[in-house]
Amino acid sequence: MLLGKKRKLGRKVEDMSVGEKLKLTEKIEDKDLLLYLGLTNDGNPLYIQHDFASQTKYEKPIVPAIMLTGIVTSAVSKYLPGPGSHIVEQYLEFPKPVYHYATIEFLLQVISVDIANNTVQIEVTATDENGSTVIEGKITATPPRLENHLTSQAMDNF
Repeated sequence: MLLGKKRKLGRKVEDMSVGEKLKLTEKIEDKDLLLYLGLTNDGNPLYIQHDFASQTKYEKPIVPAIMLTGIVTSAVSKYLPGPGSHIVEQYLEFPKPVYHYATIEFLLQVISVDIANNTVQIEVTATDENGSTVIEGKITATPPRLENHLTSQAMDNF
């Protein structure tokens, strides 16, 4: 159980550098789609109905863009910078659709580190098994930083 459990925090902005990379590979399975659709109550026929999707330019059901965004944001929370970080801005494009059962390779790369503002900018690219780009964009995140608050012990020296 994650709630209430103390976890190791991700890296501080001072410990990060331009050029750091993270690669992830994710296979989109039925269970992932069903969990998303159940959680959001999103019944878009483009995501689930083969007969409808076959009549569109996509020809078959596609994976919701927000599901793909979730994989990216989860990578930021888990790995780069890691637990305790927060996304404050994102811009993602989805130039090609992702189909059910696709295997997607995600690449996140730190492109700027701003110590004064405690932010890192991360370039995001994802490709499908055919090498087609399915996501490209940038995310700005704040790495974990604990604020120093006055406590009763802090007043002991006065």
